[in-house]
Amino acid sequence: MVSLDLDFVRGQFPVFAEDESAQWAHLENAGGSYVSTYVISILNDFFTRSKVQPYWDFGPSVKAGEAMDRALELLPATFNAEKKEVHFGPSTSQNTYVLAQALRPAWKTGDEIIVTNQDHEANIGVWRRLEITGIRVREWEVDPATGLLEMADVEKLINKKTRLLAVTHASNLAATINPIRELADRIHEVGGIIVTDGVSFAPHAAIDVKELGCDVYLYSAYKTYGPHVGLMYTSQRVLDQTANQGHFFNAEKPTYRLTPAGPDHAAVAACAGIIDYYDAVFEHHFNDPNSVPIRERISRVFGLFGDHEQRIMAPLVEYIASRSDFRLIGSPSISHSVRAPTIAFHSHSKPSREIYSSLIEAGVSCGHGNFYAHRLVEAIGLDAEDGVVRLSLVHYNTAEEVAKALNVLDGMGP
Repeated sequence: MVSLDLDFVRGQFPVFAEDESAQWAHLENAGGSYVSTYVISILNDFFTRSKVQPYWDFGPSVKAGEAMDRALELLPATFNAEKKEVHFGPSTSQNTYVLAQALRPAWKTGDEIIVTNQDHEANIGVWRRLEITGIRVREWEVDPATGLLEMADVEKLINKKTRLLAVTHASNLAATINPIRELADRIHEVGGIIVTDGVSFAPHAAIDVKELGCDVYLYSAYKTYGPHVGLMYTSQRVLDQTANQGHFFNAEKPTYRLTPAGPDHAAVAACAGIIDYYDAVFEHHFNDPNSVPIRERISRVFGLFGDHEQRIMAPLVEYIASRSDFRLIGSPSISHSVRAPTIAFHSHSKPSREIYSSLIEAGVSCGHGNFYAHRLVEAIGLDAEDGVVRLSLVHYNTAEEVAKALNVLDGMGP
């Protein structure tokens, strides 16, 4: 049984060697993860040697194009998808906006879209805005006691007019994994498509769009140890339905149709460093990565990540669930197959701001508020500005960092 070598992992992130950063237990990874040395190296090299228009025949331009092409070849493996199915955009919010504009012309007045009130606004706001164009928007509501979605409730909303369901893979607050495959199969029965926001889940699992059966899957590279870029998978079925959003002369190029303005060239190139990091972890823990297909390498690395995350998440989830004055949002399960290690909670007696401030004073990086899941926070009965406290872990976090947060919470009475 191979276990994650945490010393090796943390050695791949320069931030842990910085004096100021080393003072903090970084438990706000759902807002943005640290960046590995591989990503930093590519960014530095690109800005130093090839920050020019790519794809011309002079030296620096050739290097820029080659660096970008490497990322375009490698990153589809993170979805288990083909190169022509993956689009790079400035952010997930921008990608969903463009997608909504591209799909609307294929629909008729009176057609229906289902959105949840559990999602980050990036995955639902763009669809809700289509209501002014004649689309009927129907809301799949969470249980206000838990913040969770129930399958029986969406069944009441699906009908022959349903064109799209937008739903998160795992909420950035409730963190509980939604049954994407089951939802995809149900939506496909009525001829609709499913758009899955994986921004909060992709840092924790090897995403497989074929296994999930989803039509669109989105995640943000800056949550998966890379630069600020949004990535979006679209199936060929969806791409065939979209109106071109790019320049007219690029309409027949699959990865240009949904990219009216591309992200920073250096950021695209630096995404290859995410895969380089996964490869380094694989090679350290297993065998020569050259003998194993890239998709399998990614899956096995995320198996290591998941096992470690489950171990360090368990004490935090169990403690918060045990406190009568706290309410944990989402499932109390400590299984990595049920929830991501993003723990959002609030106190029945103290403002979230007060708990947040105590954690910050103790050197624990965290946040409080609605985290762009404004509708979810209101649905569970909280003030959207004060909201919840969020402690979000990834694989490079340690049991000692979690204990640091637990010591603060334990020192706070009801």
